[in-house]
Amino acid sequence: MIGTGVVRHHENILQVIKSYYQLTKPRIIPLLLITTAAAMWMASCGQVDPFLVLVTLLGGTLATASAQTLNCIYDQDIDYEMKRTRKRPLPSGRVQPRHALIFAIVLAILSFSVLAVFVNLLSALLAMSGIVFYMLIYTHALKRHSTQNIVIGGAAGAIPPLVGWAAVTGDLGWAPWVLFAIIFLWTPPHFWALALMIKEDYAQVGVPMLPVVEGNESTVRQIWYYTLLTVFFTLLLVYPLKTSGIIYGSIALLLGVIFIRKAWQLTISPQDSQLARSLFKYSILYMMLLCTGMVVDSWPITHQLVATVGDNFHTALNLIGNLQTSI
Repeated sequence: MIGTGVVRHHENILQVIKSYYQLTKPRIIPLLLITTAAAMWMASCGQVDPFLVLVTLLGGTLATASAQTLNCIYDQDIDYEMKRTRKRPLPSGRVQPRHALIFAIVLAILSFSVLAVFVNLLSALLAMSGIVFYMLIYTHALKRHSTQNIVIGGAAGAIPPLVGWAAVTGDLGWAPWVLFAIIFLWTPPHFWALALMIKEDYAQVGVPMLPVVEGNESTVRQIWYYTLLTVFFTLLLVYPLKTSGIIYGSIALLLGVIFIRKAWQLTISPQDSQLARSLFKYSILYMMLLCTGMVVDSWPITHQLVATVGDNFHTALNLIGNLQTSI
């Protein structure tokens, strides 16, 4: 127990389950699973095995839950110091660190076992690498020591699409690494927008987030640059890779224009917390809709529809050309 010396006890089993559930930071998991699923649909050209999706997402959930639990153990001291995190299971004394550690280890073992047995070894190793990178590189080496913590640490959050692609194909080509780059580049604008809103909390516990160390102006410039790079990389899936088609390309372009516009507004008004909040919320919606676009674009029926529309458009142009010639 950190800071209070008081060990609190649960009143019933439901409270115990709730506390361990909260250790996994469940609000983070769905977005990671969406990127995994999108990669699976792209890799399978929209014809993925439902059972494969289920066990891959289960393995990914267990791996992410393990990483987040380990993070809670490592950061319990600063979690106790910050008002917004003080009520988490470890700093509040509802779960003991040794019990949380056992829980995290069990989750990691289950994740590896599920992926290795029911999917393939590559996806299992990638999931484990995500845990190791998140803990050793981000949480231990960077979070409390570098303003680039989110930039480099973002690689851990970019591993799920690699897991999803490897689950379907058993290997990694250019496309999954572009997906990795998209998540990697998207993470700084997403997280720094949040950091702008709560930088006082980070300053209080000595975590060198970019807004704390270099100020809002420098942070919003970095957000602007990374937003531009993110949008650029989303379009690489259309050209030159041609992994996705016009439906995804249209969605990515529209979402990207809005993303760039919000980042530019924040660049103009770096002290506006409401603009930072708006960008943060939109960044989540952006990634969810972008992945949805990847899935829809991968469906065979979408390809058929686009081909039909294209043929009809080409036929209409020919008819118009013939009419003009006859006139």
